[in-house]
Formats: sequence, structure tokens, C-alpha cells
Amino acid sequence: METNNSTVVTEFTFLGLTQSRDIQLLVFVLILIFYLIILPGNILIIVTIRSDPGLTAPLYFFLGNLAFLDASYSFIVAPRMLVDFLSEKKVISYRNCILQLFFLHFLGGGEFLLLVVMAFDRYMAICRPLHYSIVMNPRACYIMVLAQWVGGFVHSMIQVVLILRLPFCGPNQLDNFFCDVPQVIKLACTDTFVVEILMVFNSGLLTLLCFVGLLFSYAIILCHIRKSSSEGKNKAMSTCTTHVIIIVLMFGPAVFIYTRPFRALPADKVVSLFHTVVFPLLNPVIYTLRNQEVKFSMLKLLSRHMVC
Repeated sequence: METNNSTVVTEFTFLGLTQSRDIQLLVFVLILIFYLIILPGNILIIVTIRSDPGLTAPLYFFLGNLAFLDASYSFIVAPRMLVDFLSEKKVISYRNCILQLFFLHFLGGGEFLLLVVMAFDRYMAICRPLHYSIVMNPRACYIMVLAQWVGGFVHSMIQVVLILRLPFCGPNQLDNFFCDVPQVIKLACTDTFVVEILMVFNSGLLTLLCFVGLLFSYAIILCHIRKSSSEGKNKAMSTCTTHVIIIVLMFGPAVFIYTRPFRALPADKVVSLFHTVVFPLLNPVIYTLRNQEVKFSMLKLLSRHMVC
């Protein structure tokens, strides 16, 4: 297709995670094993929370949503990456590239906002227990989750609209194994300085502010717990520590990727791999392993079905 003597890009070619065939096969096997083991675990968490009447507290409602978001997020990149490992030519159409980018930031942005909601839930439960049942009622929880989805959609649409306005006339090789903002913008055949600044503010600055704000809020909660003498002190400490681990796992790579100018660094692909494939599936599992109620309900559910 020709426009003004320039070829309009209709597809992109991934350079992949590495050019070494042996390393590709090794990563393929490791990711496939990880994917087939951990993904059913996320689905089991969702089923357990939905089926157990004892897990109706807002904390478990949000955990179920986190597991759903992470399981959905893992479908955006991992399946295609596994197929591409076995393909000589790794090609994606322009339209599918934009769709992948949209859902990546839609679900990713929604998950970041959900972690903010979960931090607020822990603050109310630990620091304002007398007001907890009033503030965190079922209607408020549903509104918070809806706001999280809307926030993720708005965040992602801003990214997509800015990219759709850019002309792409070659080259069309993405130095990555999936479509993301930094790599796609670098292929635009125009000056992208303003767009990069807007992207850094939309993704990078907001991610950094949320990250620092969440760490600060959990520092306050943990200080409050240490001063407390209640019976649930150890349980509250374990829950908050788990939340902090998940926040570091999710926000750390995002801060590294989106808060700097879009210039390639050697660690970019490795960080992206953990951010898009490994950590999202691990988050609910990490939480579940440190939560006795969910583990007990999960074992009870499995035992009941195995007996049947």
C-alpha cells in the first residue's frame, strides 16, 4: 500500500526474546511448564472464593478479582509468545498489535488500581475497624471494582489514541516479543518526543506515584499493627506483608519500563518477560500461600471433588 511514496506498515515482525535457538527452546519449556501449573492455580482461587460462603469479606472479593485480572493478563502475551518460539517468522498485524497493546494496558492499569483499592481496604480494616463494615459494604466494593475497570479502560485508550495518530512507514521490526508502547513508538516515522513525554506522564509518572503512595500507606498500616495488641496482629501483619510483596513485583518492573525515555536497555526484555508472564500468575498464588482461610477452603473444595 503506497501513500505519498512511503510504504504504510500493515504488520510488525518481532525480533523475539533472543536469537539463540537453544535458549529459545529452554525458555519455551520453562514458560510452558510454569503456565500449565500456575494458571490452573489462579482459576482454582477464583472458583474457591466464589463457592465458599465463608469467604465473603471484601478482602476475598478483591483477591478473586485480582486472580481473574492476572489470569486474563497472562493470555495477552504468553500464548502467542510460546507459538512464536516455534516459528521462524514472528509476525503480527498492525490491528492485532494495537489490540494487544490495548488489553495489556487495560488489564494492567486495572490491576494497579485494584491494588490501590486493596490497600484502602486493609487501611480501613486495621486502622479504622469501627467504620469498616459501613465504608466497605458490598455496594461500595462493587463500585470500587467498577471504577478500577473504568480507570484501566481510560488509561489504555489514551495510549491507543496517541499511537493511532502516529504514521508508520517502515521499518517494522519490534525489538521485543510482544507489542508495547516503547517499542511501537520508536518505529513511527515522525518526531515522537511530545508523544513520549505524554506516555511517560500517563504510564510512568502515575505508576511511580501509585507505587510510592502504596508503600507509604502500607508503612503506616504496619506501624499501626506493631503498636496494636489485638489477637489478629500476626494475621494482619502477614496479609499486609503479602500485599507489599505483590506491589513490589508488579510496580517495580513497570516503573523500570515506563518512567524513563524510551531507549533500549539490555535488561528490558528480561524485565518485560517477568512483568507480563511470570509475576501476574504468581501474585494470587503468593497471596494464597500466606492466607490460611483460602488454603483451607481450597483443600476442602479439592477433597470434596476428589471424593465425588
